[in-house]
Amino acid sequence: MILLISDLHLQEERPDITRAFLDLLGGRARHAEALYILGDFFEAWIGDDAMTPFQASICQALRDLSDSGTQVFLMHGNRDFLIGKAFCKAAGCTLLADPCVVEMGGEPVLLMHGDSLCTRDEAYMKLRRYLRNPVSLWILRNLPLSTRHKLARKLRSESKAQTRMKANDIVDVTPEEIPRIMQQFGVKTLVHGHTHRPAIHKLMLGETPARRIVLGDWDHQGWALQVDEQGFQLAPFDFA
Repeated sequence: MILLISDLHLQEERPDITRAFLDLLGGRARHAEALYILGDFFEAWIGDDAMTPFQASICQALRDLSDSGTQVFLMHGNRDFLIGKAFCKAAGCTLLADPCVVEMGGEPVLLMHGDSLCTRDEAYMKLRRYLRNPVSLWILRNLPLSTRHKLARKLRSESKAQTRMKANDIVDVTPEEIPRIMQQFGVKTLVHGHTHRPAIHKLMLGETPARRIVLGDWDHQGWALQVDEQGFQLAPFDFA
């Protein structure tokens, strides 16, 4: 069994989400071959050197899961793209490139966070290219902590304000981008998060049936995609 989750946006202000995640780690995830976290794991991450006690406790929980035998894989999201090697080493997890192809359920599966699929949001795509540039990343990681805190608050505030003002189709994936990238990587299944619109979408790649599985965000309930001998099963679960 393999589990995939995304968009938990973990933060101290939401202990209900944290409890649900820790319950998952202590339950289903202990019986899984691997756990994949496809971005926006934390609500914000300003650098491995700025880890709070809360974030350190999450890091330790992942390490405990990894030590139990479950492989843990982590992908950057738009909120936590500054997660680095130090955190991953401490947490016992492997950082994945976005996008990447993984063998899953007997087939190659394309995994993405999903923000790079929203190409109609030109302002965001421009900002993303700037922030993910290696030079920009180096500069960001070496800014004083106080400056990084201020910048993170500013980016989060602007992001929320702009999202409310943008049309739904702009903040969702670009339909034409889906078949393009799936054909580029030669897959029939794409799994991503980011949009907070959980669903399994059927589509055609030429004459070949395909599917796009969108993971749900953890807000009022949790979401997990389970891959086992029964196939790909996306389902919500209530917080305890």
